[in-house]
Amino acid sequence: MRALTEADVRASFVNADADEQRVMAMPHDFMLVDWDYLDFFAWRDPSAGRRGYVLIEHDGRVVGVVLRASDPGRRHAGMCNICHTMQPGNQVALFSARRSGEAGARGDSVGTYLCTDLSCHENVRLAHPLAPNEIRAAGQVDIRLDGTRRRMEAFVARVLGQD
Repeated sequence: MRALTEADVRASFVNADADEQRVMAMPHDFMLVDWDYLDFFAWRDPSAGRRGYVLIEHDGRVVGVVLRASDPGRRHAGMCNICHTMQPGNQVALFSARRSGEAGARGDSVGTYLCTDLSCHENVRLAHPLAPNEIRAAGQVDIRLDGTRRRMEAFVARVLGQD
């Protein structure tokens, strides 16, 4: 991703009104973000427990989406639909996003299961442990990264009504 300022971030949201943009809390480490390393940037709002945000470059521009989290599951393991990582039940939650434009004004939304801390970008970079005498295939992590980015782009496209 290209480097963004706080003003760039606030202006990028396609499903947030002026009040939501005004009260949005930036992550504490925003000034330290290594933008070259990111395929997308996601964080939970430290001042609003169920709110999260994702930024991704989509069709040549940065698009921001406001997310709302449900309560995470408690008993069963779940899989994040973005990074395809299996997690304990309390670490995966259903996140919904109001659609942009007219559809969002009518109350339409889309949802998907995500890691509750929105750490999908880091999770796919963690290599699975190898069994004895097992060799990691070349490009295995790259395939996971590409899939994670494609799935996040598809989710954002649904928010934009491009599905």
